[in-house]
Amino acid sequence: MDVDMDSKYNIGNNNKISTISKFQMKLKPTPIVFNNSKISPPSPKRLKLNDKENNQTVFNSANNFHNKPKISIQDQRRKLPVFEQRNKLLDLIKRHKTLIILGETGSGKTTQIPQYINSARLQENGKIGITQPRRVAAITVALRVAQEYGQGMSVGDVVGYTVRFEDVTTKKTKIKYLTDGMLLREAINDRLLNQYTVIILDEAHERTIHTDVLFGIVKRAQKIREERNLPPLKIIIMSATMDVDHFSRYFNNCQAVYLEGRTYPVNVFFAVKPHDDYQTSCVATFFKIHREAPPNHDVLIFLTGQEEIEACAHQIRLLSKDPDVQGPPIRVFTLYAAQPGTQQMAVFQPSQPNTRKVIISTNIAETSVTISGIRYVIDGGMVKARSFHPSTGLEVLKVQRISQEQAWQRTGRAGRESEGFCYRIYTRSQFELMKKTAVPEIQRANLNSVVLQLLALGVHALHFDFMDKPPKESILAAFEQLKQLGAIEDIDSINLTPLGRKMAKFPLDPRFSKILLSSQQFGCVAEALTTVALLSSESILLTPCSRREQVQSVRQKFCSGYGDHITLLNIYREFNNVGKNNKRSWCHEHFINMRNILHAREVRNQLEDICKKCDLTVSSCGGQMDQLRKCLLTGLFTNVAQLYRDRQYMTLDKGQVVQIHPSSDLHGQQPQFVVFTEVVQTNKCYLRGLTTVEGDWLNEIAPEYMKNHCLRYSRDS
Repeated sequence: MDVDMDSKYNIGNNNKISTISKFQMKLKPTPIVFNNSKISPPSPKRLKLNDKENNQTVFNSANNFHNKPKISIQDQRRKLPVFEQRNKLLDLIKRHKTLIILGETGSGKTTQIPQYINSARLQENGKIGITQPRRVAAITVALRVAQEYGQGMSVGDVVGYTVRFEDVTTKKTKIKYLTDGMLLREAINDRLLNQYTVIILDEAHERTIHTDVLFGIVKRAQKIREERNLPPLKIIIMSATMDVDHFSRYFNNCQAVYLEGRTYPVNVFFAVKPHDDYQTSCVATFFKIHREAPPNHDVLIFLTGQEEIEACAHQIRLLSKDPDVQGPPIRVFTLYAAQPGTQQMAVFQPSQPNTRKVIISTNIAETSVTISGIRYVIDGGMVKARSFHPSTGLEVLKVQRISQEQAWQRTGRAGRESEGFCYRIYTRSQFELMKKTAVPEIQRANLNSVVLQLLALGVHALHFDFMDKPPKESILAAFEQLKQLGAIEDIDSINLTPLGRKMAKFPLDPRFSKILLSSQQFGCVAEALTTVALLSSESILLTPCSRREQVQSVRQKFCSGYGDHITLLNIYREFNNVGKNNKRSWCHEHFINMRNILHAREVRNQLEDICKKCDLTVSSCGGQMDQLRKCLLTGLFTNVAQLYRDRQYMTLDKGQVVQIHPSSDLHGQQPQFVVFTEVVQTNKCYLRGLTTVEGDWLNEIAPEYMKNHCLRYSRDS
């Protein structure tokens, strides 16, 4: 069936939105046409427990459950699909040292199974560690589980969490939620993970770079503990979806359990023709739904990142004021990693009566969190992903198509509580051309940190037991860069240099660690700490679409002719000089994310503690920014670009043609040399996070590197 959207939302076909500024105009988006689809997501195998060939079992749940806000927490727990099967699950966990559990998002596996294990004391005297691929998920789940324990229990008691630069646990903590990166760092100090007797690797299907490394580390720890007659380590791999056979083979043909959730049918609609401007198409589709759907049927829109999400939110808020728009009042919520925690938590609150809630989210909402009330999903079909290209030496942040597996995960968000609807802003043909599953991050990422961490464990990355081995050229490129940074003597070594051992102590990209460890010789330890902390945290800058000119005006006093890193430093210094009682109003006035800048300050304090343990004395260069600029080069010398032609630059490392991103303070200027921290690819490659440097500093700071990377490009070439 064709579904025609009301033609009154017509702005023609030439209004492509490529930047936030286009959303400042009050435009009515072009209608798009969908075809209803009868296809369904691939069904998991449902086999009996004694099936020897496939080694899988299935639990069925019969009761229907609608999440009602007023129901007590304990009643909510009892009505979760996992509750009915808790005894069978505990029996399987008791009998198997490694177990795979598949369960739909919302089945309760993440919050309930650790509690069941703790109540049954299956972890004995150790802890239960549950990894999450995202910081926001680790924190929100821990808060929820602590709430479920009740009796005045707060997070940090029996239930705690650890994320980068934040540890909310005590000696009493038995259930510990943590990011996969934090468990990996713990393994560097304790290779056998002795504090844990149960480790649950949750959302394993996401295959983050840290999760893939953890697969090998926990498997190795389990084996060694068994060989040495140490307390055994149970491993549980949990996911909403995965290639079960592939995972089972890697974990020694372990048992797999499928826990059926209470899902409902979802009607899927494909766009009849391709729509390159998927952001505007999402807005148009939302207003079609808003006009026709009952109140309190909430909508979830998937976009790629903060900029797109805020632009879409701004457009919906703007258009909702139009007197021609029909439907109940609209409340717009956003969900992405960089936003304040209060805003993240707001999306989980029930809708107000006779009000439409629309949530615009990154892929966080695919599987990591469950949001009640969603009846409609609008899938933009895109995701933002990093990929490393050894041929260019650049790690690029790029918007690309999702996989079919991700498409079905997004679709399933609409079928948690009742029949739902999913509108896909892509055609059936485009869907069929998508990859079945996403390429694991380990096979497309920069491996500098992974190789350094494995070396700290005494393991050479070429010989590590990866589930899916990364490209050999990516591993060798990482070894080469670690050699250039001084972390190893040669690429065949499994031993870190004294400098490399210090670098491994920091929970940072090795290039940032090198900057900190070099800062004492330039007398700028304080400034390097601040800069690295800001670069290692979520953005402190807020840029509301409707107030862009005002933002530029109030921030002008912080802007540095040296570039973005010094501008951030100036903002941080000013923030620190503001009185405690005035910080919130100062942040509001200057469009600074207070949560993120306070978090950056906590990060800085922890990095300072590590620096002191590495025998660094905190010094300041004051206003001598040349010292900080030189210091940045010590870690980022491979990220230097030279002016090539008018407004075009060429990277020294591999000769890639790039441009300065429009958001940079240096946009519109043409310094001869810049050092950068990030490359973003759209139709062109753009550099973000820039500082100007002098060409003669390169030979001074990285003489070995410059022997093979001479300054080849003149301004007049």
